Amino acid sequence: MTKILVDVNDAMLAEAMELLGTTTKKDTVNHALEEVVARHRRIRAFNELAALFDSGRLDFSDLEKEWGWEE
Repeated sequence: MTKILVDVNDAMLAEAMELLGTTTKKDTVNHALEEVVARHRRIRAFNELAALFDSGRLDFSDLEKEWGWEE
């Protein structure tokens, strides 16, 4: 793990601690970094899935029939 010295916005840090349920600055920063990375990975995965669907390579028509969703 890398040690760094950074200036952070105290109000944002306090709000992040409350939102994330963390009790230390270190845990808050690490959790916030994990959240940002996870969020961007989810967005990337969603965009890739949407591209597959738009290209026609992902077809839910069989499932729609099975689940009774077809129009």
